[in-house]
Amino acid sequence: MAAGCATQTPQSNAPHSHAGEGEGGVPPGIVSVTYADPARFSQARGAPRESAQARQAWLDALSLHLADQAAPRLPEGQRLTVHITDVQRAGGFEPWRGPQAGDVRIVRDIYPPRIDLEFKLLAADGRVLREGRRQLRDSAFMMRPGGSSSDPLRHEKALVDDWVRMEFARKG
Repeated sequence: MAAGCATQTPQSNAPHSHAGEGEGGVPPGIVSVTYADPARFSQARGAPRESAQARQAWLDALSLHLADQAAPRLPEGQRLTVHITDVQRAGGFEPWRGPQAGDVRIVRDIYPPRIDLEFKLLAADGRVLREGRRQLRDSAFMMRPGGSSSDPLRHEKALVDDWVRMEFARKG
């Protein structure tokens, strides 16, 4: 199954399409994920040495994850558009620890992950079924079990998973 995902980069107004593998045989194009200029995200201000390419890579991975999680939860014909307006990844940089620490993300409970987004759920005929803005937060992220400790986006993906599970709960 392929869940469709379109991510928009700040350099271009044309969305870049990605197909991710998900569950349940959902066709591509069900979920579209775009985002505001990543250089203006809270994450960019907190990680001044992070390259634009590195930022683009994790944002693309997060967008694909969101599409893969949401698509199987939507009834056939429905479409979901998500616009990510801000991201602050879990952890922070503490340059006062020394010159080598400037590029090391320190993950502590005082640096929780945050994602702000807007979404619109559309029926097959284009009617808006639900829309809104959400501020995803998890101040207890360090106490969560599971997740791959080798996945640098595990905390942000957990935020997305929780939101998708609550916002698009399966009926019956």
